[in-house]
Formats: sequence, structure tokens, C-alpha cells
Amino acid sequence: MTGRGAHVHPTAACLESALRRRAFGRALRITGVLDAGELAEAIHGP
Repeated sequence: MTGRGAHVHPTAACLESALRRRAFGRALRITGVLDAGELAEAIHGP
């Protein structure tokens, strides 16, 4: 949706917390499972 976004600090702890709390789904108003693989790779490195 236009104007929707989710922000996370570029740290592993912040990403893990957001995934554990399912914060992305609420922030982006989506249902189902979010694939955060690319985001995790960007934060953790290759």
C-alpha cells in the first residue's frame, strides 16, 4: 500500500526481535509469512 513502511535498525538483534514479534506483518498490514531472507542477508552479510 502507498505510504506503508517498516523500519529496522541494521543490527541482527533488532531484526531478530522484529521477526519474533511479527512486527513487519503488522506494520505492512500483510497476512501470511514474510520472507525476510534478503533483509537478513543484508544485515548479517553473505
